[in-house]
Amino acid sequence: SLVWAAMPGMLFRKNKDSSLHPLDLSWVFGYNSRLAVHSLMDGEDRVLLYVSSHTVVIHDILRNKQFHLQGHTNVISCLCVSEDKRWVATADQGPDALIIVWDSYSGVPVRTIFESHTEDGVCAIAISQDAKYLVTISAAAVQKVCVWRWTLPTEKPMCSTELRPEFGHQDYVIFNPQNPHEFVSNSKTQVIFYLWVSRQSQLWDENTAWLLSPQTFKCLVGQFSQSVFHFNNTQALTGTSAGKLVVWDMEDPRTLPEELLAKPHGITATKVVSMQKESLTVLKVLESCIVTGDVKGQVKFYDGQLRLLTIYSHDKVGPIRSISFSTILRDPPSALSDSSEPFLTSWSDSSNSVSLTLNRNFILSTSDAAMFHVATDSTNFERIMKEAKKAVNAIACHPQEPLVAAGSHCGLLKVWDYKQTQYLVSRIFTEAGIRCLSYDPEGCFLAAGFTDGSVYILDAISLQSICEAFRFSQGPVTHISFSHDSKYLATADENYSVTVYKRIQQNGGRCWQHLAGLDSHYKPIRSILFGVHSDSNKPRLLSLGADRQLVEYDLNSSIKDHLVVTHRDRLEQVAVPLCLAWYPQLSTESFFLTANNCYKMKLYNTTTKMCRKTLLGPTYGSPLEKIQILPRTSSADPQQHYLVYITKDKVGLQILPVDGNPHKSSAFICHPDGASDFAISHDGRYIFTAGGKDRTFMKWKVNLPALDAAAFLGGEDLIPFYNLLDGGREGEFFRELEDYFYYVQLCSQRINTLENRQVSTHIPVEEIPSVMRAIGFYPSEEETEEMINEVKFSKYADTGEEVTEINLGDFIKLYINHRPALGLSMKTIQRAFQVLGYDNEKGDKVIERGDFLSLLQCRGEQMTEDELAECLTTLLGRRPGEGGSELDTCDPTGVAALTEEEIPAEITAEIFVADVLGLPIAE
Repeated sequence: SLVWAAMPGMLFRKNKDSSLHPLDLSWVFGYNSRLAVHSLMDGEDRVLLYVSSHTVVIHDILRNKQFHLQGHTNVISCLCVSEDKRWVATADQGPDALIIVWDSYSGVPVRTIFESHTEDGVCAIAISQDAKYLVTISAAAVQKVCVWRWTLPTEKPMCSTELRPEFGHQDYVIFNPQNPHEFVSNSKTQVIFYLWVSRQSQLWDENTAWLLSPQTFKCLVGQFSQSVFHFNNTQALTGTSAGKLVVWDMEDPRTLPEELLAKPHGITATKVVSMQKESLTVLKVLESCIVTGDVKGQVKFYDGQLRLLTIYSHDKVGPIRSISFSTILRDPPSALSDSSEPFLTSWSDSSNSVSLTLNRNFILSTSDAAMFHVATDSTNFERIMKEAKKAVNAIACHPQEPLVAAGSHCGLLKVWDYKQTQYLVSRIFTEAGIRCLSYDPEGCFLAAGFTDGSVYILDAISLQSICEAFRFSQGPVTHISFSHDSKYLATADENYSVTVYKRIQQNGGRCWQHLAGLDSHYKPIRSILFGVHSDSNKPRLLSLGADRQLVEYDLNSSIKDHLVVTHRDRLEQVAVPLCLAWYPQLSTESFFLTANNCYKMKLYNTTTKMCRKTLLGPTYGSPLEKIQILPRTSSADPQQHYLVYITKDKVGLQILPVDGNPHKSSAFICHPDGASDFAISHDGRYIFTAGGKDRTFMKWKVNLPALDAAAFLGGEDLIPFYNLLDGGREGEFFRELEDYFYYVQLCSQRINTLENRQVSTHIPVEEIPSVMRAIGFYPSEEETEEMINEVKFSKYADTGEEVTEINLGDFIKLYINHRPALGLSMKTIQRAFQVLGYDNEKGDKVIERGDFLSLLQCRGEQMTEDELAECLTTLLGRRPGEGGSELDTCDPTGVAALTEEEIPAEITAEIFVADVLGLPIAE
């Protein structure tokens, strides 16, 4: 009913405030300039349709509104629009690729085709003139062409065929407007014509065009760009990079679909017409005109004999990517007025003038990410949009005003008013690309880090430089941040260095100078973080690296060219910490929060750097890459806090305090090709995500009650944690855990005692590692110590007393939070053998038996001879001391002699897992 009752323009009358999601896409800045832009409406309602990342944007330019068609999980790779501008078909490339047909009037997805091209998705798509059929070409190495009747509820194409690799990568396809059973596709070197017959479920490629060499027509042909069918229905045309049109003639006359012959028609390249010197990038047929666009930004109209009618050009228009004509016909003017305006040059052959060339407005999009509206009844090109043409990696929000700044690798820095969604000011840096941005807490400065290592400090409003650019970083600047009092600025770069700048008073004004730098890490720096010392109001600076080191600097003691380090602490044993943030003061103890690549979040005491808690973080396909605490809104509960994060491709919210409950977090796909950065508005109402190479950034509206409701519906107390156990509360695993709990109580009171037993719901904290290992979680000694300390000191800050026992509910939480988030992985063990082993004669990665025993005793958490002997004999089913002599505590060969019968001379990962450990780990 929504579709049949829909009318043009009704999209923007929908109420978008009643959302049930914690995050809602509110606005998209930027678009995919590799794909076409389509004009849906013109005149009083100027509505465009374009693609941004995985979202289709319907944009009302004049009313400054957007509507988003969301359904793809991968970046949209191609799209097409029906002749009447109502039906929009989109497709993507990647896992679980989709084809979706949308109704542009209502915004409803009327058809979704799953598993259309399962290998690599779709690289080209077209819709027939009658809007009944779709043709798709896969992006796989061996391409497949399929024809779909999308109005029928079937997942299978009407017909399909595979293309030979020598045809080249076909990346453009279009139907014959006068015959939906015929279409043409082209690669850079080959053109293929097709006929299909539904009753036979066959698809033929009529005639494959050979590579047209200079000898073919005694001229340079160039690479093919786009192809179209001539409106005379007896020819087809293909544009080339040499500014020529290849004309294809049909040997046999066209026939009606029901009278198609049993074999394909022959098609021949009859001539190559030299149209111009510049490369042709766009080729279209508009009723009785041929229209071309080129790399010089020129749009030319020709009649059916390829005689020039009109030229539209502008010196600021770049290479044309698409041309889309309005469906509204205007009365053609009697004559072109003379104008010195540089926007338009137009002329007409009086004997061949066609009024159609001057009665349809059109939209141009260029490969350098600009859009223009061309009104054919005037002499104006109107630039609608100018966006980043390279990756957008940097984004920052003003601390007091509704301003957001975004920086691109092309050097474009733009500032927007995000409440009014209005562009305010921009600046282009030609020397290098922008990598990171940060406003100072007072809102006076905007600092920018660049790919050439330079740092600019700009006025936050005008974007003019406050001082000369600093060039003290030897590599691209990856992080930049101001201290809370705006007196210090710190940067990190790809050469693992931290550099600090200081604000000083000079000549009666404020200026900045370089203080010092230091190669603080030996692996990439993941975060730099300013804070405040608890005993003073002086700034505190930390840096966190992939080398697992947390480095703290003494800014007060640092002098020119000497940056003082106060502490270096290793935070992780195996995992790699990825991000860092100050944790809200939810208790008497102060913490900072980290997230690692094993989906764990950890709380560390800000003074001792002791790990106080390990918690299960959000598990949405990839670990957390960056985190920030959400600023509280005026209407929010002052006791409630939230965390904002991005993963590789998602943005999400997490309710604090973190406790491992999965229902307290949610995430949404924001940039399938990778989210590079994010920023939060000063009032906490909006989150902005930068998409890196998809060249867009997105504005998300925060809806906290929706997240609170989801957490409430997920259950209270232990219910969410029971559901994370294998089998849940009523499962065998839970009953086994209860048995172990009671067995530990029996052991603690002695098995053979005759005294009355005290049944309790607690066990001593010292028994935690034993029960963990009994239920299949094997922590290292360091992890064991962290678990015991987490329980032992859980109430120490409040009561000053240590906890000596743990109940079953708290144990379950401890187990859920500490066990591997994704279970035991064979790949992890294989990776260890890749590092420690060597290739044997069969090409397998193996570790020699003696080396294996030595590694266990001499590397990492070293095992003693007795511990190793006990472990191996137990694993191999032998009692300690059976069948062997005393072991030499200084020589690993004692253990080797004990186990040489059971353990082969060369150990593979598979042998180690199956024969030594006896674990049923799936691939």
